[in-house]
Amino acid sequence: METHIGIKEHDRLEIALELSKLLADEFVLYTKTRNAHWNVEGADFYTMHLFFEKQYDELDDIIDDIAERIRAIGHFAPATLKRYSQLTRLTEETREENTSLGLIKELLQDHLTIIFHLRENINRFASDLHDLGTSDFITGLMETHEKMAWMLRAHLK
Repeated sequence: METHIGIKEHDRLEIALELSKLLADEFVLYTKTRNAHWNVEGADFYTMHLFFEKQYDELDDIIDDIAERIRAIGHFAPATLKRYSQLTRLTEETREENTSLGLIKELLQDHLTIIFHLRENINRFASDLHDLGTSDFITGLMETHEKMAWMLRAHLK
């Protein structure tokens, strides 16, 4: 059944591609946050273990919401590791130590990358692609990532 929601098909296709890239970024960040949860070492292990768990739970919800947004505009969400690795703008490579500070620095950079990409697309989705719903949706995601980044940054003071 065709999707008639007031957005032209070529615009919905472009929106779905951008959301798919975002989904891939979120999945990589989720995996890296899981890694931090499992592998953090140091005197603050238990506290950071719980902190990272809270963050990956939030990312899990974000992933689901993005996939459902892609479906709502009439496209299929990518759902393989191969496709995520092709679409992501993040790297799986860990450049820091398995200390809480090392892992936090790494995760913070990834959140900032996502924030910048979200901010770049807010007006594009609304003006160029005529999708106020997705524009509003990613504005909310940006605010969530800004809060998560703040929580990470607070540990670096």
